[in-house]
Amino acid sequence: MTRFLLSTLCLLLAGSSSAFVVSPHKASSIVSKQQQQPMQLHVMEPFQEMLSDVAGSALTLSDAADAVPEVGGISYSRVSYYTILGLYVMSFPGLWSQIKRSTTAKIKRKTFVSPGENAKDGKSLREQAGEIMAYMKANNYEVVESGETIKFQGLVQRSISQACFLVFCTALGMASLALVLQIQFQDLTLPLGLNWFWLVALSPYAGIYYWKAGDRVDDFELKLSANDEETENEIAVQGNDDELERMWRTLGWTEQGMLKVEGLLES
Repeated sequence: MTRFLLSTLCLLLAGSSSAFVVSPHKASSIVSKQQQQPMQLHVMEPFQEMLSDVAGSALTLSDAADAVPEVGGISYSRVSYYTILGLYVMSFPGLWSQIKRSTTAKIKRKTFVSPGENAKDGKSLREQAGEIMAYMKANNYEVVESGETIKFQGLVQRSISQACFLVFCTALGMASLALVLQIQFQDLTLPLGLNWFWLVALSPYAGIYYWKAGDRVDDFELKLSANDEETENEIAVQGNDDELERMWRTLGWTEQGMLKVEGLLES
């Protein structure tokens, strides 16, 4: 289109110039006519100025079109790209770790305290042990060993929601991996007309892996003790981290060395 405009303008300029090329024998008559009609040339001058302005604008558009970068050119920093790619590669194994840890318990050992027998609204060690026993029975735990340390064992059933969560996380991870591979290997053609995003189809296997692991057996160990004044009971617990969190919140314990702050909605 730019070349078409330039050609048209050149033809117009050539036509206007040729209108003033005359033979010598007519020069005198033209001079006399110009003397008689001096305003004719002044009428053409604005038209020629307008054509020159349009020609300049067309040349400017042509230069701007030539300044556009080539398609497929590099428009990013390679250092930033490969740095982010390296971080992604190092963090991707965390997806497999998440799937694998879903079939095992995260064991922690913590010590909690509660008011003792001589404290206000406190409990004796016997009462504290009975409260713990009732809680563990309600959560399908059985006593397997009693003594100074009480051992409980319980069966944690498979969860459909946990399986769906693992499938969802795996699908996101595979989609991000497919995007990275598609950017990195743009010229690579996969067989059968496939693309990298078919990796998302592997996500259901995360749920299958979790479900085949079956129900999980959890072990709990508790040890009760009291201080010399019997104003504070100490409960040392070792077991699944999630179950520990539920237990101390339900029974109103406080982690040793921590200060319990009452919430705004607590009475």
